[in-house]
Amino acid sequence: MIDLKDLRENPDRYRKGASDKNIKVDIDAILDLDARHRSVQQDFEKQRAEQNLASQQIGRLKDPEEKKAAVARMAVLKAQVKELEEQARKLNEELQTLLLQVPQPPDPDVPVGKDSNDNLVLYRWGEPKKDFGFKPRSHIELAEKLGIVNFEAGVRLSGSRSYVLMGAGSELHQAVLRLALDIMVRENGFTQVTVPVLVREEAMRGTGFFPAGREQAYHVTEDNLFLTGTAEVGLTALHMGQTLEESQLPLRYVAVSTCFRREAGTYGKDTAGLYRVHLFDKVEQVVICKNDVEESKQWHTRMLGFAESLLQRLKLPYRVIQCCTGDIGVKNASMMDIETWMPSRYDGKDESTGYGETHSASRLYEFQARRLNLRYKGSDGKIRFCHTLNNTVCASPRFLIPILENYQNADGSVTIPDALRPYMGGRERIG
Repeated sequence: MIDLKDLRENPDRYRKGASDKNIKVDIDAILDLDARHRSVQQDFEKQRAEQNLASQQIGRLKDPEEKKAAVARMAVLKAQVKELEEQARKLNEELQTLLLQVPQPPDPDVPVGKDSNDNLVLYRWGEPKKDFGFKPRSHIELAEKLGIVNFEAGVRLSGSRSYVLMGAGSELHQAVLRLALDIMVRENGFTQVTVPVLVREEAMRGTGFFPAGREQAYHVTEDNLFLTGTAEVGLTALHMGQTLEESQLPLRYVAVSTCFRREAGTYGKDTAGLYRVHLFDKVEQVVICKNDVEESKQWHTRMLGFAESLLQRLKLPYRVIQCCTGDIGVKNASMMDIETWMPSRYDGKDESTGYGETHSASRLYEFQARRLNLRYKGSDGKIRFCHTLNNTVCASPRFLIPILENYQNADGSVTIPDALRPYMGGRERIG
C-alpha cells in the first residue's frame, strides 16, 4: 500500500506512476474521498468531545428541569455521534479499498514501456549453444524418450499443464532445489524456513497479490484459504503486525515450497511441456531490511547475484533483463528478470527467442510492509516501515528445461552437470 500522506502531497507522482504501469486508477476520486473522510472524522471527534463534556456537566446539575434538558441534549448528541462514526467507518472502508488499487510508482531508472517487448537487456553471461553437431531435441522429446516425465499421466490426473516426474527426472528436480538451498544457506547465511502454502486472505493482500492477481490463486472456499504461488507470501508475512528492532535487520530468509498458479489469461501459451504449469517447486529468497533506498538497491543486486551463481555453476548461458514499467506489476518499484538459454525456443534467426524466464528479482521498498503493518524501531527510537525484497533462486521443473536441452547428447542421453552429481549419487548421465 502506498503512503496516503505522500499521495496527498505528490498526486502527480502517483498519476504518472499508474500511467507508466498501464494501470487505471482515479487518483482524483481517491483524494476527494480522503477529504470527505477527514471532514466527517473531524465532525465526529468534535461531536464526541461535546458529548463527553455534556456527560460531565449532567452530574453537576441540581435543577431537575435543567437536568432533564441536558439528558435530552445528550440523547441528540449520542445519535449524532453514532451517525458520524458510521459515516466515517464506511468512508474509510471505501478509501482503503481504493488505496489497495494504487500501484507503487516505478523508480526513475526503470524504462517506460508498455509490456515485456519494451524490456531492456542489461548484460549476458555464457555463449548460447546453437550448434550441437546433430539435430537437438526439445525437453519434451528428451523427457519422453528417457522416460523421466510422464505428461499423459499428468493430464489424466490433473488436466492440462500437468505432469509426473519419473525416476531420474524427479531426482534431477530435487537435485537443483538442494543445490539452490545449499548456495543460500551454507554459502550465504540465509535462514531456511518452512512456511505454509495455504494462507489467509490477509497474507495475500498484505504481500500485494490481492486484489490485483487474485484470479491467479486457487481458493479453498470451504475454509476461505488460498494456495500460494510463491513462498514470498509466507516469508514476507511471517512478521505481519510486528514491530522489530533495528538490530534484528536485515532478516534473510529462504524457503523451498510447492507453488500453485492457475495461469489465468495464458490460454494457448506454452501449453505443452514444463514451461508453464499449474504446480511447481521453488526456492525463494526474501530480505526484510531497514527503510533505506540505497540499502534496498544493494540487496537487489546481491540477491540477483545469488541466482546468477547457481546458473554459472551449472554453466547455463543467461541474460539479465531490466523490466519496463508496464511489466513490473502493481507492487514493484523495480524488477529484473533472468532469462536462461533454452535451445528449443530458438527460431534459428533471432537469438532473443531462445531465452526463457527462470528468475525474477524485485524490490518493493515499504509497499508490502505498509499492508502488513511490518515495522521496526530504529536506533533513534522512531518507528518506521521495513523494506522488503524477493527473488527466485530456482523454480523447477521449468529449470529442468535448460539443463536437459543444453546438456543433451546425440544418442538422446543427457549429461548431468558436474555441480549436480553429488546430489545424484555421483551419476554422470541420464540415458
